[in-house]
Amino acid sequence: MTDALPRILFVPVSGAYGMGEFARSFAIARAAQQRWPAAAIHFILSSAAPYAAGLPFPTTLLPSSATFHSAAVIELIEAWRPHVVVFDNAGRTVQLRAAQRAGARVVFISSRPRQRGKAFRLRWMQLLDEHWIAYPQFIAGSLSALEQLKLKLLRRPAVRYLDVILSHAAPARHAAILAQAGCDAQRYVLVVPGGGTGHPGADGAVEQFLAAAHRLAARDIMTVFVGPAGSSPGEVAADAARVAPLRFVGSMPQSDLGVLMRHARLIVANGGSTLLQAIACGAACVAVPIARDQLARIRYCVQAGVAVEAALDGARIAQSVSALWDDEPARAALARHAVGLALADGVEVAVGALGQLIDAQSRGR
Repeated sequence: MTDALPRILFVPVSGAYGMGEFARSFAIARAAQQRWPAAAIHFILSSAAPYAAGLPFPTTLLPSSATFHSAAVIELIEAWRPHVVVFDNAGRTVQLRAAQRAGARVVFISSRPRQRGKAFRLRWMQLLDEHWIAYPQFIAGSLSALEQLKLKLLRRPAVRYLDVILSHAAPARHAAILAQAGCDAQRYVLVVPGGGTGHPGADGAVEQFLAAAHRLAARDIMTVFVGPAGSSPGEVAADAARVAPLRFVGSMPQSDLGVLMRHARLIVANGGSTLLQAIACGAACVAVPIARDQLARIRYCVQAGVAVEAALDGARIAQSVSALWDDEPARAALARHAVGLALADGVEVAVGALGQLIDAQSRGR
C-alpha cells in the first residue's frame, strides 16, 4: 500500500502522570510517518497529560484516559474510519468492537499481566488482529500452555514481543553528542532518573538520583546527569563549575540519549523503559525502582545478569555504582550479558506488522 494514504489511530493510556504508553505509541507513530509520509496519524489523549499539547499529530483530547470515554472514542472511529487502531494498555470491548465494525485492523499492546490476561480472553482474541507484548520474553514470560491452546483454536491474533523501543541517531552525530555532554566514550557514568511525568509516591526520585550523581562526582568519577536537576539554569551551571566531573544535560531526544547510553561505562536508570533501553545499548546497569511495578522487572534483569539493583537512596545508589566502577570483571560481565540478550528493535517490529495490516486491509482480507 505504498501509494495509499493509511489512517492510523493511536489510543494509549494517558493522564496526569506517567507517559510510558504514550512514548511507545509516539515512537511507533513517528516511524510509521517516516515509512508512509502521506499517512494520516491521529492520537486520542487525556487533556490532563502534560505532553498532550503541541504534538506534531492531530489529537482528540478527552477529560481523562480514553478507556473511560467509549462514546467519544467510538464516535471518532466511526467518523474517521482508520485502517488500523492501536490500543496501548487502553480500550474497552465496545471500543474494539467499534473499530472492527468500521473495518479497521485492531492492535492491542499489553505491558502488564492484567492487560495481557485481558487480551487473551476469547472475546478479545476474536476482536484483535495483533497483540503486542511490550517487554522482552525474559521479563514478560513466554506464552503459557493455555495461551498457546487458545491461539491454536482461534488462529488469531498474531502475538509479537516488542522487546524495547529505542530510537537511533545517525553514527555521524555520535561525536557531536558526546562533545555536547562534555564526556569521552567509556569514561563516564550516565544517570537517567526518567520517570516521565512522575509517579505517585516517587516525588523525591530525581533528588535521590541527583544526590548519587554528586557523590560520584565527588569521587572524581565523570558523571553525566540527564533530565531536570531540580535547580534553575544558573544554579546548575554553578554546581557544574564547583564539581568538575559532573555534567548536566537537560531533556533530550531519545535518539540522542541512546548515543550517551551506547558510550557510557555504566548507567543508572529507573526500572521502566529506560532500563531496557540501556540494556539494549549493551550497557552495564544499576537499576533503581521509582514505581511499584518496576520492582519485578528489575529483579528479572538481575536474574538475567544484566543489572544490579539499588534502593531509591542517593548514598546506596552511589555505593552500588562505585563498587562496579572499581570491579571491571563484574561490570564487563553485565555489559556482555546485556549484549547477549540481543533485544529486538520494537519500533521495527511494530512498523513491519503495521505494514502487513495495512496491506491486508487494503485488499479487504
